Amino acid sequence: MQTTPSTQIVKIPTAFGELEIGGPAFSVIAGPCSIESHSQFLDTAKAVKENGACLLRGGIWKMRTSAKTFQGLGETSFDFIQAVCKETKMGLVSEVTDARQIAEVYDVVDMFQVGSRNMHNYSLLKELGMQKKPVMLKRGFAALIDEWIKAAEYVTNGGNKNVILCERGIRTFETATRNTLDLNAVVYVKKNSSFPVIVDPSHAVGIRALVPDLAIAAAACGADGVIVETHPSPAEALSDGPQALTFDDFKNMMKKIEKVLTALDRPLQKLKI
Repeated sequence: MQTTPSTQIVKIPTAFGELEIGGPAFSVIAGPCSIESHSQFLDTAKAVKENGACLLRGGIWKMRTSAKTFQGLGETSFDFIQAVCKETKMGLVSEVTDARQIAEVYDVVDMFQVGSRNMHNYSLLKELGMQKKPVMLKRGFAALIDEWIKAAEYVTNGGNKNVILCERGIRTFETATRNTLDLNAVVYVKKNSSFPVIVDPSHAVGIRALVPDLAIAAAACGADGVIVETHPSPAEALSDGPQALTFDDFKNMMKKIEKVLTALDRPLQKLKI
C-alpha cells in the first residue's frame, strides 16, 4: 500500500475543454445507466449540464447479472452519442467490458470506465494502461482496498498514470440496500495513495431516495466527486431505474452539494472552455 498523501491531478481533455479531477474542485458526473435512445440521452445531458454536471456518464455496453436483460445499444449508438456530446459540449465516460472495445469506442469517449466486475480483469487493465485516455476504476464489490490499489497499478505500470478510483459500494451482510457504501475507504485512500477518488452512490445504495444524501456525504468526507445515474423517466429505464434520479432530484441534490462545498471552501468543477 502506498503511503504518500493524495496529490495526483488527473486531466481529462475533451473537445470542449479540460477537466481536472483530484484538485480542489468537486466534480459531478451524471447521466443514464444505459444510453437507450438519442432523445433520452440528449434530454438527460441538457438537464444535468444545466444543473452543474461537468461530464456525462452513459452505458454503451452493459454487463448485466441476467443475460436476458438489456445489454446496451453498442456501436449502433456511436453517431448520436457524438452528436449529443457536440450539442451539449460535454465529454463522456463509459464502460468498456472487453479489451477489444477500447479501439472501437476510443473516439467516442473521453474517459474509460472499468466496472466492478472487471476490477480483477488484469488483461483489460493492462490494455487500458497502454493507451492515453483517463481510466475510472470501480472497486470490486468484494475487493479489499489493497486489491483495489493494486488493480489500479496494472494500468499505471503500463504507462497510463491517469487513473481515478471509484468507490461504488461493497457487498456485506446488510440487505436493506443494494450494497454498503464504504466512505471509510474514500478517506483512507485519499490519505494513503496518490489516486483521486470519486463515489458512485447510485450503485452503492440502489434506492433513489437515498442517493442525494450519500452524494452529499461524499462531498463532506473529501471525495473528489460523484458519479450518479439520472434518467428522464426512471420507471421506464431499461436498467437501474430504481436508483436513477429524476431531473428534479438531480437539481435539488446539486443545490445541497453546493452548500456543503461552500462550507468547505471548495469550488464545483466547471469545464475550462
